[in-house]
Amino acid sequence: MYQEEKTFNLRFQLEAQFPEEYNGEEDAHAWENDWETRIKPEIIKAVFNALRNAPSWSAHIRNRGMSALDEVEIAMTKVFGDDQTLNGS
Repeated sequence: MYQEEKTFNLRFQLEAQFPEEYNGEEDAHAWENDWETRIKPEIIKAVFNALRNAPSWSAHIRNRGMSALDEVEIAMTKVFGDDQTLNGS
């Protein structure tokens, strides 16, 4: 079987800014917990909802050894059969 690959990255850099009088660690990284428990799951759900609009593709989360706290990889596959043309259908 012949296979081609391409990588596309959508990267988020998270930052939290605090007032000058903040001493650090006072919030126990509550901003990070907000990302992990509320925002990130909604983003992943929205991505998979959008991918369902491309039924000729399949998608699944793949782990390549990094923690899901640091990386979520979505593997996309388009399989061409004998009855499909290669022009993007």
